[in-house]
Amino acid sequence: MTALSQRTIDVIRKNEAVLQASWMASLEASGLSRDARLPAGELEAQTREFIRLLVSSASVGDAAGLASNEWAETRTFLERLSRNRALQGFDSQSTASFIFSLKRPLFDLLQTEYASDPAELAGQVWASSELLDSLGMHTIRTFQKSREEVIARQQEELLELSTPVVKLWDGVLALPMIGTLDSQRTQVVMESLLQRIVETGAEIAIIDITGVPTVDTLVAQHLLKTVTAIRLMGADAIISGVRPQIAQTIVHLGLDLQGIVTKANLADALALALKRSGFTVSKAG
Repeated sequence: MTALSQRTIDVIRKNEAVLQASWMASLEASGLSRDARLPAGELEAQTREFIRLLVSSASVGDAAGLASNEWAETRTFLERLSRNRALQGFDSQSTASFIFSLKRPLFDLLQTEYASDPAELAGQVWASSELLDSLGMHTIRTFQKSREEVIARQQEELLELSTPVVKLWDGVLALPMIGTLDSQRTQVVMESLLQRIVETGAEIAIIDITGVPTVDTLVAQHLLKTVTAIRLMGADAIISGVRPQIAQTIVHLGLDLQGIVTKANLADALALALKRSGFTVSKAG
């Protein structure tokens, strides 16, 4: 990668205000500066800080070594920018465009400075273009990583919300399942259910699979793991919501649910749980 000359760095340093104003005008034309997701004044502060960091890093570091310590502060700025854009709901293209939109204002500045030296102008335009491309790509990589982290965190939160543990009676817990069971969700289910068993001292846990669309070998294995974990905690498990279609599927697959109590619906499972707990339910009057 061609390095920025000291003359180019000096030109940028002396014209920071002009370069920033031109950059802000470019962002204004793209509509980014009017985006309601950006707090007032944030974009202006970010453009000012980036130009300062660009000059500072380029003065002491080789543009070819963006992974070096000299560029650490600039990388940190871009990583923070990318994370904020991801949280604000922007996509990777608009995030990288923040960096790429500096090209035209910077090229105009270089054209004025090197007007009498076309060869040097071409070299410095190419060098600055490569540098901004590298910084923009670093922004995209960081954005994608940040976005993946946001999605993973949201998935974990949805898993927790979709597996609520409900106390139906003293000593009786219920876990209504909705959707397909997989390894990750089974782990969340077991952790939340076992924690609630410890907290409440429950002796019976009802796993209701009315909202589970299909039961295959894998789903059955996950259910067995959950039941085994419940028993290891000293509690009994009842599976409710075994519809005719699911019962037929279990038979056809030859799945062994021997030793596991199953009921057709949650009401029947609750009635059994109350009976085991020594309670009798009867109509008043």
